[in-house]
Amino acid sequence: MKKLYLLFLSGLVFCTQGYAQQDPLYAQYINNPLVINPAYTGINNVLNASLSYRKQWSGFDEAPSTTAFTAHTSLVDNKIGGGVMLVRDQVGSTINTQFNATYAYKIDFGDKVVSFGLQTGVLNLKEDNNELNPRDTDDPVFAGEQTVTKFNFGAGIAIKGEDFYLGLSVPRLVNSQAEFEQLEAQVYQRHFYFAAGYVYHFGTGLSLKAATLLRGVSGSPLSVDYNVNLILQDRFYAGILSRNFQTYGLLAQVNINENFRFGYVFEIPTDKSVGSNFNSHELTLTIDFAVLDFHFLNERYF
Repeated sequence: MKKLYLLFLSGLVFCTQGYAQQDPLYAQYINNPLVINPAYTGINNVLNASLSYRKQWSGFDEAPSTTAFTAHTSLVDNKIGGGVMLVRDQVGSTINTQFNATYAYKIDFGDKVVSFGLQTGVLNLKEDNNELNPRDTDDPVFAGEQTVTKFNFGAGIAIKGEDFYLGLSVPRLVNSQAEFEQLEAQVYQRHFYFAAGYVYHFGTGLSLKAATLLRGVSGSPLSVDYNVNLILQDRFYAGILSRNFQTYGLLAQVNINENFRFGYVFEIPTDKSVGSNFNSHELTLTIDFAVLDFHFLNERYF
């Protein structure tokens, strides 16, 4: 079963009319939008670092897993931002590794900021076929290890206030193709993102945070994420999420102090997806530090 599944996954990437590599999923995108929008770089006027791990469809053979690390800071009296991002996404025998440097130029309007972002980097796609058992052992598509590295760049814009966030981005603009033994495959196809979030305060130490993410890619239906969180004393978060009304889940976050935040997501797909037997888990640790004279820590929701 494992070899058949790996063969299926490999065929998705390395066939004459292959499907393009898809971006990883992030359930906690609104807490670290940098993974999908370079305009978030340095937007909070601190040094920020985030480490996340997502195991999708736990119990499903060779299911996707994603590890993402981001670090970014504001510079030059908080007028610009600079950062780095490293993502490792594995599906079966296919490993997609991305490294990007990010930059943002920010314009302040009182308690609001408009940020324009760019990113540039490389995408490395590695396919290890050693565990496969294809019918045709001489098929070059499934011969040994296939590796390709492509340059890419992306752009985005974000608007952030004390209680809201809007972002529009195309984090990787280049549709990448590669040849493997005279076979042409599409390595990556650009994705479009629109994210929005808002916090409503009840005035009793209780707030409501709602967010949505629209994700589009050519040839696939529009994907829509929804999530709603209740916030107690600006420290404890608990909420629910849905993706295309095919996956549902629970969210939890605790702000340990002004520097450290920890988040967890538990997802259950339905029979419209892969079935309710395969749950997904996502963990995120985020830190904020004021390391430069013009940095300042403050309560933030995005």
